[in-house]
Amino acid sequence: MSHAEKAFEPSQYEAGDAHGLLSKFEPGTRVLPAGFQIAPRFRSLSSEVVFEKDVAVTLRDGVTIYVDVFRPAGTEKVPVIVAWSPYGKSQGTAPSVTSLFDLLGMDNGALSGLAKFEGPDPAYWCAHGYAICNPDPRGIAQSEGDSAMFGRQEGKDCHDLIEWLAVQDWCNGKVAMSGTSYLTISQWFTAAEQPPHLAAINPWEGLSDVYRDLVMRGGMPDTGFAERLQKKSYAGNNQREDILTEAERYPLMNELWEDKIARFDKITVPAYVVASYSNTLHTAGTFRAWRRIASEKKWLRIHATQEWPDYYDETNVQDLRRFFDYYLKGEDNRWEQTPRVRYSVLDLEGGDRSHLVANEFPPEGVTYAKYYLDGRSRTLNTERPSDEATAAYDSESNPALVSFAIRFDEETMMVGYPKARLWVEVEGADDMDLFILVQKLDRHGTALQQFTVPNHGALMQDLTERGASVLRYKGSNGRLRVSARHLDETLTTDAVPAHSFDRIEKLSPGEIVDVEIDLFPIGLVFHPGEQLRLVISAQNALGAIMPAVRDYIPQNSGRHIIHTGGAYASYLQLPIKVA
Repeated sequence: MSHAEKAFEPSQYEAGDAHGLLSKFEPGTRVLPAGFQIAPRFRSLSSEVVFEKDVAVTLRDGVTIYVDVFRPAGTEKVPVIVAWSPYGKSQGTAPSVTSLFDLLGMDNGALSGLAKFEGPDPAYWCAHGYAICNPDPRGIAQSEGDSAMFGRQEGKDCHDLIEWLAVQDWCNGKVAMSGTSYLTISQWFTAAEQPPHLAAINPWEGLSDVYRDLVMRGGMPDTGFAERLQKKSYAGNNQREDILTEAERYPLMNELWEDKIARFDKITVPAYVVASYSNTLHTAGTFRAWRRIASEKKWLRIHATQEWPDYYDETNVQDLRRFFDYYLKGEDNRWEQTPRVRYSVLDLEGGDRSHLVANEFPPEGVTYAKYYLDGRSRTLNTERPSDEATAAYDSESNPALVSFAIRFDEETMMVGYPKARLWVEVEGADDMDLFILVQKLDRHGTALQQFTVPNHGALMQDLTERGASVLRYKGSNGRLRVSARHLDETLTTDAVPAHSFDRIEKLSPGEIVDVEIDLFPIGLVFHPGEQLRLVISAQNALGAIMPAVRDYIPQNSGRHIIHTGGAYASYLQLPIKVA
């Protein structure tokens, strides 16, 4: 690997309402009385809270960052939960957050406004004997240094914060981390640094490999969300890491991207991991981390909605508190008897099932079945077709796709990791961007989908029609640029292929190659008469992951040919759960 330099660009930060009501730099300690309300629309405090604002913490290289600490009043020593992200310390009251929650149909009044965006709410946790630490990482707001966008630098910085917190006179020496999205990603990198006082982590959906999950998924330079993250979330008064330039400069895997892959084998701390099947940014990374972290004490819960409503749901918060009470307070609450896996099965017709228990994921009783594509009949079959056939489309036409379907005669449940293995060829080009979608069709042939957030109104329909894929689930999906098809033999398993992304292998005229494409984990039931449709397309039907994010335009030209049957037995492999 050649030496890869990080790229940077200037950043600017100006405190004000856009960054939240507490964004002004005001070091000092004050007591928030029971009943305190930061603004009328937010929840009031049920107990007295000590608020230490803009506390200076010096990191190992001399850089000073600033953190806010909320802790229960009184003399009892308490554990502390860290919410690490570049989203400002007081972002919970920022219009960008409150309007987002309004849009999704979430109740801003259920939170105090003191929580960091996507982080634990001090109103709840302080009332139950925990402190919350909301840091501004290096390069963010008033914190010194240049910002680091994921990777070991963030892990080391958070390690230093954890060790500082553990020896404060109000702390019992136990520190945990919690939060969704970025606040999850930082947990993978911090836990790998093994800070001695980190007692437990709670990653609640978040990518774990920046190359494969964020900037080059499937080998395609899909940087729309990375652009939004960099430009909107990394505000400070120094330089910020420029991941867009890095992605352009280093399209193949190298040491810079290796640094932004979590070191799963170093994560040994107790972990309560939360995942979903439907988050087009986080699903693959959360399940990858769950599979690969070395923690002997790890739990997985797979829910059926979206991470934010799930994270703040009262029942789920209480469940998390049982985990933290056990590992941070030493309470004998039998947490360790909690099933190691609790999973959901969707049916997309109102009958989703949650909290199904297992010892592992995929659960016991899952077998992998191959459903072979037949280009002549456009069907999927359990028998391999003896005759070769093709199905093709013009990649620049509309719609540029082919599909294959199977109707189930009996109830069929799928739980685990699907994949596609396809034999493909291109005419008039030397590469292909392929997009895969596994849809459920009702018995009348209509594609089924469902919202993951409480708002199901017309505006949400509009936003998710061809985008905002995190907010409406349309099926398990995958993608691959065919020139990036080379498999990483050390990471690939029969169930989950993984690509090395360290070389480009273009196609020659007339060349037929086989590609393996990993699809998002699935939990889906088909009732008798319902169908599964496999869609292979030159276009990403799901669109960008969130509203106002730039969509990826595939680099396709020419005619895509899918070979089936005989020597080219393309198939979809599905994890079938036998009752």
